[in-house]
Amino acid sequence: MSISAYKTLTKAPASGAPLVFAFHGTGGDEHQFAQLVGQILPDAGLVSPRGDVSEHGALRFFRRTGEGVYDMADLAERTEKMAGFVAAHKAAHPDSPVYGLGYSNGANILAAVILKHPDLFDRAALLHPLIPWQPADNPGLAESEILITAGRRDPIAPVPYTDRLADYLKSQNGKVTLQYHDGGHEIRADELAALRTFLTAQAPAEVRKPTANRVA
Repeated sequence: MSISAYKTLTKAPASGAPLVFAFHGTGGDEHQFAQLVGQILPDAGLVSPRGDVSEHGALRFFRRTGEGVYDMADLAERTEKMAGFVAAHKAAHPDSPVYGLGYSNGANILAAVILKHPDLFDRAALLHPLIPWQPADNPGLAESEILITAGRRDPIAPVPYTDRLADYLKSQNGKVTLQYHDGGHEIRADELAALRTFLTAQAPAEVRKPTANRVA
């Protein structure tokens, strides 16, 4: 898959700095999280693709037939397209750890990629995800570093689905941090603080995952 598969906002990382993929929510675009990433990780690279699905003019990363009802065939196809896109950018920056950040629909496409190809990301932050299906077991998720944030009164991504996703990832031996705020689907200051802590946490060394399932 080509690095030009999407209209994309990019910035090269400084030497040794992470490469951050940012995925916007429904109705957003490639600029939605660019400034935030720059504030949290000034030296990081950025790959922020624009969703290539239009829902009544609102950009998304895959189709749905209703609120929380996904076109699963389309999602499967676009998950593989995104995985190939990520892999191409990752190959272009082999010395950079790779982080992912997604909100709402962006969190859902990021989660879908991770569930199938966990080797592509070293860390991933899912803000208000909704995964309404039960993922298959994937041993490659072991030791995956994942932050999930959500609102306790979120009508779009209800708490039971969020808890189920977190429990699933933990069952796969992922390293999961789950943080709720008392609001709805909006992003609040306390989850931004959790995001900053997660993305800037220092590790003795970034452990690169096995490449057996890497997408070409």
